[in-house]
Amino acid sequence: MDDIVKAAIKKWPNVPYCYGWLALDARGDWYLRDEPTQAAGPFPQLKGSLIQHDKLKAFIHRNYAADERGAWYFQNGPQRVYLQLELAPLVLGVRRLNVGETGAGAAAGFEVQAHTGQDVGAVQSCWLDEMGRLYLLTEAGLGVVRSMDMDAAADAVASGVWGEPQDVAFADMPARFGFVREPVPAAG
Repeated sequence: MDDIVKAAIKKWPNVPYCYGWLALDARGDWYLRDEPTQAAGPFPQLKGSLIQHDKLKAFIHRNYAADERGAWYFQNGPQRVYLQLELAPLVLGVRRLNVGETGAGAAAGFEVQAHTGQDVGAVQSCWLDEMGRLYLLTEAGLGVVRSMDMDAAADAVASGVWGEPQDVAFADMPARFGFVREPVPAAG
């Protein structure tokens, strides 16, 4: 988390949390969802405005975390902005390494990196949902493999790098892997 964000939290500790205004899609793109967008339909059927500003995306990436419930948020200065997840908290890129090349989190010729640019560490297991989407449980948490990286991921699966994919129902994933897809304010 940025030092300026930590300072803002100290200065204004009681800023109300924000819900529904930010979302992460299956490609790792961020969307702003203003009140009219939220009222017009749920995410991801109605995504909202794609965030394209590189410095804003980098700021979100540096200040992206999960709370004790497994609800993911962006700490925007003193305000915690909880977000909706289309599939999983991380969107993973997979690439084949060239002969002799090493990379962060590299395993048997493949590198896995989160949409935030974060090294996710070792892949602990791989999972397939009923739609054929591939998920990797990593040291950093659960992530869905981006569709554009499925060729490299399929080669990794075929080579046994991550073990045999296990079946999992999409609806069961949040409870099984400890994350919240659509956070709401805590009751009370």
